[in-house]
Amino acid sequence: MDENSRNVVEYYTNTYGEDGRLTRRPQARLEWTRTLELLRATLPAAPARVLDVGGGPGAYARALAADGHRVRLVDLVPSHVALAAAGSPPIDAAVGDARDLPEPTDLYDATLLLGPLYHLLHAPDRRQALREAARVTRPGGVVIAAAISRFAGAIDFASTARLTEVDVEMARALLVDGVNDPRSPFTPAYFHRAEELAAECESAGLTNVVIHGVEGPAWPAAEAAVHGPLAAPIFTAALELARLYSTEAALVGASAHLLAVARS
Repeated sequence: MDENSRNVVEYYTNTYGEDGRLTRRPQARLEWTRTLELLRATLPAAPARVLDVGGGPGAYARALAADGHRVRLVDLVPSHVALAAAGSPPIDAAVGDARDLPEPTDLYDATLLLGPLYHLLHAPDRRQALREAARVTRPGGVVIAAAISRFAGAIDFASTARLTEVDVEMARALLVDGVNDPRSPFTPAYFHRAEELAAECESAGLTNVVIHGVEGPAWPAAEAAVHGPLAAPIFTAALELARLYSTEAALVGASAHLLAVARS
């Protein structure tokens, strides 16, 4: 295991609890709702074989299993795998690296990479993870990969009244190379531009690539309003705009997360 992988395992084992993240904040609830909608709109009819790479404690895997899909989860973090396997319903789960999947070629109807890309700091590693996803997916199957937008952090800090001069400095540096500053509370990570995510997918041999903005352009308003009297209607409006502008090229980068939908 390389140093970056060890950092990721350390972060999710001892610093941050991924379990429950998707319900904690308006941004995360938008992420959950829209990602699940996009998965359900794109995946083959159940029962499809779905590989969830970097699936964490199994939130999406469990939802897809409840839809009737046959889901297997692979994650780098042993504690995530344990939570996925012990949950209800339990998920078939194993420890593994997105760049070297312990799975047969052409076995799956769809492969999800909803976490690994932003934890891989170098482009060759990200392309390798995408190539592995294509390898284990049958020809013509679906590969769906998530990334964090290059602009997400600064927008988040501004909308929640946490933006400092240091944050602006880090955001300016992030525009250049996409790698977050070591002073950031997040584990070392890579943040994408939408066109870059599409290019990486295509360079890995994927076709028919479409990039979605997951949370839409109004997610900062939902964050800013969370403790106010208009929290519910603003969240509803943000969700509606996320659906409306999902693939609008001029707006996708304003989302906190990007989602590439492609064919193997």
